[in-house]
Amino acid sequence: MTDTDSDSSGGGGPVSPPPILSGTKGACPRCGAPTLFRSFTGFAERCSACALDFTRFNVGDGPVVFLTLGIGALVTALALWVEFTFQPGLLIHALLWVPITTVLVVLSLRVSKGLLLALEYRNRAGEGRVRE
Repeated sequence: MTDTDSDSSGGGGPVSPPPILSGTKGACPRCGAPTLFRSFTGFAERCSACALDFTRFNVGDGPVVFLTLGIGALVTALALWVEFTFQPGLLIHALLWVPITTVLVVLSLRVSKGLLLALEYRNRAGEGRVRE
């Protein structure tokens, strides 16, 4: 990342929003304009307000792993509670938990991708380099 990408200091320039706010609102991590996504989970190429290039950030599929594990653990705990409390049939479990898991992962994917991009921007994450 270059110095032109850093937060403005002093002088009344735009202040970067906190990463959690940027992730939940789909806001640019530099200026806070709601321009991060072009589709439900697809990033725009750049911010239309401040021209920050989103293509150089490498979020990838990292959030999917954490979401699947976290939501999977939560749904498993809830399914066990429902099983021991109400003892529904296997079909009821399938009809209940498969859609709930799918909806939770898909809805939280946008927020987590936005959060990871904002954290990459805030921490100036990039490829590792060897000092010579």
